[in-house]
Amino acid sequence: MLRLFNSRSLLVTALSLSASLSSPKTLRSMSSSSSTDTMRSPPVAKKVEHRMEMFGDIRVDNYYWLRDDSRTSPEVLSYLQQENAYTDSVLSGTKQFEDQLFKEIRGRIKEDDISVPYRQGPYYYYTRNLEGKEYLQHCRRLIPNHDMTPCSVHDTMPTGPDDPPEHVILDENIKAQEHGFYSIQAFKVSPNHKLVAYAEDTKGDEIYTVHVIDVEIGAPVGKPLTCVTSDVEWANDDTLVYITMDEILRPDKAWLHKLGTDQSSDICLYHEKDDTFSIDLQKSESQEFLFVGSENKITRFIFFIDASKPEDGLKVLTPRVVGIATWAKHRGNHFFIIRRSEEFFNSELLACPVDDVSVTTVLIPHRERIKIQDTCLFANHLAVYERENGLPKVIAYHLPAVDEPLASLEDGRAIDFIDPVYSVDPAQSEFNSSILRFSYSSLRMPDSVYDYDMNTGTSVVKKIETVLGGFDVSEYVTERKWATASDGTQVPISIVYRKNLVNLDGSDPLLLYGYGSYEVILELNKLLLLALKRYEVLIGKDVETVLLLGAFAGSSCTLTLICTLLFKIVCIDPWFKASRLSLLDRGFIFSIAHIRGGGEMGRQWYENGKYLKKMNTFTDFIACAEYLIEQRYCSKEKLCIEGRSAGGLLMGSVLNMRPDLFKVAFAGEWGDPRKEEFYHYMKAYSPVDNIKAQNYPHILVTAGLHDPRVMYSEPAKFVAKLRETKTDNNMLLLKCEFGAGHSSKSGRFEKLQEQAFIYTFILKALDMIPELSSSL
Repeated sequence: MLRLFNSRSLLVTALSLSASLSSPKTLRSMSSSSSTDTMRSPPVAKKVEHRMEMFGDIRVDNYYWLRDDSRTSPEVLSYLQQENAYTDSVLSGTKQFEDQLFKEIRGRIKEDDISVPYRQGPYYYYTRNLEGKEYLQHCRRLIPNHDMTPCSVHDTMPTGPDDPPEHVILDENIKAQEHGFYSIQAFKVSPNHKLVAYAEDTKGDEIYTVHVIDVEIGAPVGKPLTCVTSDVEWANDDTLVYITMDEILRPDKAWLHKLGTDQSSDICLYHEKDDTFSIDLQKSESQEFLFVGSENKITRFIFFIDASKPEDGLKVLTPRVVGIATWAKHRGNHFFIIRRSEEFFNSELLACPVDDVSVTTVLIPHRERIKIQDTCLFANHLAVYERENGLPKVIAYHLPAVDEPLASLEDGRAIDFIDPVYSVDPAQSEFNSSILRFSYSSLRMPDSVYDYDMNTGTSVVKKIETVLGGFDVSEYVTERKWATASDGTQVPISIVYRKNLVNLDGSDPLLLYGYGSYEVILELNKLLLLALKRYEVLIGKDVETVLLLGAFAGSSCTLTLICTLLFKIVCIDPWFKASRLSLLDRGFIFSIAHIRGGGEMGRQWYENGKYLKKMNTFTDFIACAEYLIEQRYCSKEKLCIEGRSAGGLLMGSVLNMRPDLFKVAFAGEWGDPRKEEFYHYMKAYSPVDNIKAQNYPHILVTAGLHDPRVMYSEPAKFVAKLRETKTDNNMLLLKCEFGAGHSSKSGRFEKLQEQAFIYTFILKALDMIPELSSSL
């Protein structure tokens, strides 16, 4: 079995050296740099041979013993603690700077803030952050004269002394006091607004407990639902639908739960027995139907439930047809369906009557250059989220009356955006209104929330994320460039920098980000987890599902590499990140390579970068790096590359292909190694199999003990194997958070502390940390 390594975060830095890396004289003197003579001896993991064989190919994993699914082995925990102590010792000289950097990053945050309230029935709902607190409060206020106050782009929640008071429904800070990790991933209000169901994770393992509480007094209602996913919806005021997982954490069953009854008596609505499929749950914007979808990589089919009669069970909306994928919405007498197939690869939008789902009408036909990404449906309008030429678009359509027939949609109104590259995502909107809410950001523009009137075309900004510390958006420049890949394909690159701090003569440090896997804009909460877990079950319990981290050939270049598994979006649109200003304000350029294998340029862009075309992903990234060097945005002596999640495979492969440009990474969407053709193709770019007795750059690997998608043992074993093999004296560090899950710790300031830790390592490696400075 191909060993696939994946770690939550991997940092790699290679300093520019003119002689042997093992020579102390070659290390550049800097107050914050590591020095091998001040380090304690690194931990040395014992070796216990573990053999794996496939297609006659034998692999030996001497560190398989580090895997302990219970996470209670004294021997394993002791080893991880030794690694943490070693990391702390090596980086002790930068702790003062790290603390200053954390203070700088935190100083940009408006700590006491609220989200934009959204209307739901007779209430405004919103979340609040309190100064100094890690977690959210979930709140609401009554809408004065609700029946007399229609939605408007100018709607503002009144907060005066004579207005309805704020009611705190749930304070996560109080709940989190009892736990080292705390996360709420679903917060669902019942149709009558009297109850709330929320999904709670207290370990970081993404196995949730659903609690139901009385909104007014916060008292629990019934017993909690345990061992479930975060997919939970109200069917009606006293009935919930939720999803559970099998032994490999694959969402496989949908259940109906009546409040006041025991979970053991719940009705199973659907069981997906094909372990290549997983199921999910959504409620229509109209609130009249629930949809249970089942999908694998190429196929998706849907059932629907009448929310007013959930006991009637599921009905088929779209059948299981290999190669056809569907997503559903509802309005009036019709279901609206996005359908994708091999022929219509960028999807088409259909409608079918609720009482006869076999009769369909094409509303928006398939277009080769425009991809339908998502829709937001209203009582009288439809907003379509599309992608064209690598950029997101939003088109608003007026729909005929519910009792009138539906026909092809034309003359939609496009929303204009101001930046050359940007991100746009749907936000909570009121179904019975003409107001579309969406979020917008770019590499220079903080996250913003807009309300758009689909009748008048009026757009009003409701909130722009506050960035303190003197941030001025006009000081930053965003650009879009195109690199030419080895086969002539034009690959887009998004770029941002602070215009008064860069020279654009090749001397600036640059961080290049790449992903190049999966296609749709989705949270990868389940997708990669299923892939990792499924290979273990199908191939055998002793097969390690880890991504491959590969050979790092020595070169005379300065390189910083960050590989962080955060499972965010997979169409990598340019997004704002306030902490990134700590790099930009130190003269960094940040760029994103929108390479094949992702979905930025449509479905074919994705198809042309996976399976036996995966090499396009790597050569595209190399072309982007070469373009940035040629155009003097940077030089390879200052080039930094980053791959998150499935971008790990990208990192490892391009480093093996062009060690003069890059030096390390991890892995992602790899194909099916049970098939010999894929096995050998994957082996051709498998980084971990190519670890050699040679010089490696400085490396920092981070992990979360309770991470369910990337087991802590994967980065731990990688570090152990690399430490055994490499020939240099450079840093090789492992930092394992004992109270963290997949996306690091759960508190907002805890996450910033980790970001400061990462940036400190980058700046240290590039010799950019000042001499024991007391201020930044």
